[in-house]
Amino acid sequence: MRAKTAGLVFCALTILTGGIVPASGADRTPPVQYWMDVSTVNQVIPGMEDMGAFGGMMGMPRSGPVKNLFLRLISPQSLPSSPEASHDIPPGQRMGDSLPLIIPPKAQAERYEGQEEQPRYEKPKMRMLIYWGCGEEVPKGQPLVIDTERMNMADFGKAMAGRSGSQHPPMPRSGRIYSQWPNERSSKQVLPESSLKGGQLVHGNYTPDIRFSIDEGHDFMSPVSFSSVRGGLRDSIGFQWKAIPTATGYFASAMSSNRETEELILWSSSEVKETGWGLMDFLSPGDVRRLIQDRVVMPSDRTSCSVPKGIFRDTEGAMLQFIAYGDELNVVHPPRPKDPKEQENWRPIWEVKERRKSTAMLPLGMEGMDGSDRRGRRGRAIQQPETPQEPERPQEAEAPDTPDNGGGEENGMTRGLKRFFGF
Repeated sequence: MRAKTAGLVFCALTILTGGIVPASGADRTPPVQYWMDVSTVNQVIPGMEDMGAFGGMMGMPRSGPVKNLFLRLISPQSLPSSPEASHDIPPGQRMGDSLPLIIPPKAQAERYEGQEEQPRYEKPKMRMLIYWGCGEEVPKGQPLVIDTERMNMADFGKAMAGRSGSQHPPMPRSGRIYSQWPNERSSKQVLPESSLKGGQLVHGNYTPDIRFSIDEGHDFMSPVSFSSVRGGLRDSIGFQWKAIPTATGYFASAMSSNRETEELILWSSSEVKETGWGLMDFLSPGDVRRLIQDRVVMPSDRTSCSVPKGIFRDTEGAMLQFIAYGDELNVVHPPRPKDPKEQENWRPIWEVKERRKSTAMLPLGMEGMDGSDRRGRRGRAIQQPETPQEPERPQEAEAPDTPDNGGGEENGMTRGLKRFFGF
């Protein structure tokens, strides 16, 4: 009788869970993971607002807001002979009925052959001046000077270390099926009027059906819009932005190089030393709250900041990067039980994570900006009648007697960026 009752319970669980019984003990099969990276990018390039399609044909960066979408699916199931998966999208997305999820050739090779290319890092030969903090004047003790000629690799890594998020998106790996969109079969441009709101369905022969819905609060974020940018390269450059209702926090950084010494100059809006390398990307709400508390990320009610006076005065222009972090949508099936006792045997079948951000790039010291230090499209700055005092620098920050202008890889890269953005 007990055996019959146990059999009935097993059958009932099988039906309710779609053939998958919550694991206990040795069954540790990981859930299928589906990640959606949703971003809005606004490249503000003075003088290029009216270039339109002609600018794109000339290989110039597009000016104005652009919506981007990147989809990842990773499954622990066995690879079928003809793998297929797709994401059925709502009509408001205006990109057809569905988006195919394709296994990249490299990901399929890694699954069976274990081929993984290990990146090789080499220490660049350069000097860097690192500033931080929103304010009109350079704080005492800045900049931090990094001279790679005087550092070993360990010291260089420690000096360049910065904060980053705690999340790592699914990537191709052995023993998993990895697929993505866009891909070689489909790479549609997300339209400016596209909306993610509505029901979503991911399905295929190596994944269970994944059904979820995206509400208005987790749609594409509004583009970053600068309401005011004042000051030239000799001055403190103040900038203001319009608040984004769904933002959880903000971060800004700027970069350029000294036109004579080719020292790289970095600045971030953090109140404590921070290079910002790992912060111009998606961050979870928990990471944003932690970094706001650490005075690294600006809170969501902040709408202004200033680059300290004169740190870019010896450059031919600087590039400001700005990011507004967005909230996440996290869905798991079956839902996590509220009873702690039931959580012991709970095993999710699939998980969905939708990450959001809105970013902008803004050239500083170029034509079209407010302030007296304007420059033409060829990058020539008008000399100012007044010569403000240079920011305080520690002794070790002085330029070397014989700067390395030999045209190495790093210097060539710097010059290439200048030519690309018209500096």
